[in-house]
Amino acid sequence: MTPADLLSAAAVRDRAHAMLALALDGRLDHFDVDLARLDAAADYVIAVIRDNYPDLDVPFHARWRHFEAGGIDRWGLICMAREFETMEEGARAAFDLAILSVLLDAGAGADWSYVEAATGETFARSEGLAVASLAMFVSGMFSNVPADPFRADAAALAALGADEIAEGFQVGPGNPMVGLEGRAGLVNRLGRVVAANPEVFALADDPRPGGLFDHLKDKATDGVLPAPEILKAVLAALGPIWPGRIIEDGVDLGDCWRHPALVTEDATTGLVPIHKLSQWLSYSLIEPLEWAGITVTDVDGLTGLAEYRNGGFLVDAGVLVLKDPAEADTPQEVSSKLVVEWRALTVALLDRIADAIRVKLGETAETLPLARVLEGGTWAAGRKIAKEKRAGGGPPISVISDGTVF
Repeated sequence: MTPADLLSAAAVRDRAHAMLALALDGRLDHFDVDLARLDAAADYVIAVIRDNYPDLDVPFHARWRHFEAGGIDRWGLICMAREFETMEEGARAAFDLAILSVLLDAGAGADWSYVEAATGETFARSEGLAVASLAMFVSGMFSNVPADPFRADAAALAALGADEIAEGFQVGPGNPMVGLEGRAGLVNRLGRVVAANPEVFALADDPRPGGLFDHLKDKATDGVLPAPEILKAVLAALGPIWPGRIIEDGVDLGDCWRHPALVTEDATTGLVPIHKLSQWLSYSLIEPLEWAGITVTDVDGLTGLAEYRNGGFLVDAGVLVLKDPAEADTPQEVSSKLVVEWRALTVALLDRIADAIRVKLGETAETLPLARVLEGGTWAAGRKIAKEKRAGGGPPISVISDGTVF
């Protein structure tokens, strides 16, 4: 395996299960795995799925669910107002919105919230970030075309200031947001990368993140595109936006970290790819592609998402057990061995718990793919159990976030 091979969902899954094997052999420093707790954890998730989706008709885990916070189809309203002339035009706008909103989606912290002007409703965490970023999109903050606010342009993104993003998120002394500068830097780098790669982002319009739609459309064969190809394109096109991480053989590895226990016989030894935000984005681009008539296959070729709701659920459910419980009270760096173990084990165990849930419900990977298990699902279960166990519903392990990972 070469460093470039780590830019794939298959590599994420392979390394995650290798880390799980190490944990089951007692060879990790920070976590044990109690597989005896997996059955009860699956039952807990099933109860959450049945509460949220009694008919088991679970949608994909994607940013679009958060845009529907409070039961409002905000994207549908935008489409009615904008009246896109073609499916492709609408898909580019949907890509613009999804890409920006996902990149702005890293955890905001327990003290931040957003008041939606149109409804007067207050939203926090992922829903708040989604509703706020959509309002920023609708306002034309990301557009360089005065007559068309519902778009994002490379030049506008590159020039956007942290103060403008803070205003859009209603950040102030009484409403702090974790990782604000990191988010602003990510948006600026996105603008510069999009502008520098017109062969990907400007096939049918000026350089814009939504131009990735045309790039992916060209990769489809007879209107069919495997989901891992979405991630592959996202990692290749957007890899340079990630700040100061590991570069091997000239390859920017993005959300990839070192752990000494994972030993291989090649140049990738000790490297553990995760690609959480890139996979979250890939899940979120499936629906716009399908709205434009492209069939997306092999959705389970992507992996579960290594973030604090899924990972937190596994800790709270007793499947993942800290060897030193006191470490839960010490804020951890994202690059720490503890967090790398936590995230990799989360990916592997999400595969295990999805299999257990399917058996119990009489479903298959085709009828209940991982994207639906996450939505129904483990992510919602992570939020629910966190509220049961801790005031404020925060994660069981504190992570120092720069606004670009969690």
